[in-house]
Amino acid sequence: MTSVVTKKTSYNWRVVDIVVAALIAVAGGVIFWAWSQGANVISAPINALYPPLTGLYAGGWMIPAVLGMLIIRKPGAALFCETVAATGELFMGSQYGVAVLTSGLLQGLGAELVFALVLYKKFSVPALYRKFNLPVALLAGAGAGLFCGLNDSFTPWGWNIAYAAPDKLVYIICTTISGALIAGGLSWLATRGLARTGVLGSFASRKAATEPVFS
Repeated sequence: MTSVVTKKTSYNWRVVDIVVAALIAVAGGVIFWAWSQGANVISAPINALYPPLTGLYAGGWMIPAVLGMLIIRKPGAALFCETVAATGELFMGSQYGVAVLTSGLLQGLGAELVFALVLYKKFSVPALYRKFNLPVALLAGAGAGLFCGLNDSFTPWGWNIAYAAPDKLVYIICTTISGALIAGGLSWLATRGLARTGVLGSFASRKAATEPVFS
């Protein structure tokens, strides 16, 4: 008789998870603030060319969501890091006011849903949150970017709500691409880089540097 031992993944948050997630969020708040300042410089020439293309710059606002989940690998990490980072930007004096909180919440949710819905081997609930490769990171960034574009285009506080429908579509496509490449791609590279230094020894992501890229 052969016994089969199934290794279960713990989804309970530890103190170290909370502390590191908070650090990522705080750093993300600083990134948000700096990214917002850069937006003032970048947006002027892009607006002169074609305003919806400003969505290509949006990915930097979504980094904490993807990076937080790739490192912590616990349910809620993307949502927590992105929302707290947005709160930090607000406290530092965001030019977008309290609307930044809604943006952070929705962008974090967009990334969170991708990580939750990418299943491992079987379509079953216990398989949630089990893949953290490059395609998943790109999809999570794209999810955050999609929610960013929808928020900016259709909510009452959306800054481009006056755009015509075709322009809104272009903007949403741009934020989705930006989220995938900047938030997804850069966060995946950063996680692998951090794993090589050994600082992720307390996390499941400690082996990120040697994990398969696509499988």
